[in-house]
Amino acid sequence: MRFLVQRVTQASVEVENQVIGSIGKGYLVFVGITGTDTEAIADKMVKKLIGLRIFEDENGKTNLDIKTVDGQMLLISQFTLYADCKKGNRPSFIHAGSPEMANELYQYIIQRCRQEIEKVEEGSFGAEMKVSLLNDGPFTVWLDSEEICG
Repeated sequence: MRFLVQRVTQASVEVENQVIGSIGKGYLVFVGITGTDTEAIADKMVKKLIGLRIFEDENGKTNLDIKTVDGQMLLISQFTLYADCKKGNRPSFIHAGSPEMANELYQYIIQRCRQEIEKVEEGSFGAEMKVSLLNDGPFTVWLDSEEICG
């Protein structure tokens, strides 16, 4: 499982020219799921995501987590985080989870985040989406279950 986390001052997602999710200060998280991912892995990843201390405190140090700053989340499913570019110039996506399995885990991740964060918005799984953001910092963090879960 991979999360590409961007600290934002605002972010939104559109499907067919309609905004379906919008947040203010918080995280825009692109979620990639592979075939071996489980709910247990998702739980560890969500715990790490919620606990990240990448917001500035009163001294300008990155010491605060998303809950402390009343941050919001926008979660976007993105199978392309598992692009394999080792051979040739056209990425392969053989390591991405099957759509049914990946959507089930994506919905599980959304539900787990909503247990911790007051406002969690989402993209539309499998849809063509237009994502807009104002990256704050910029501050972008890569979370990979291979590193987090051992």
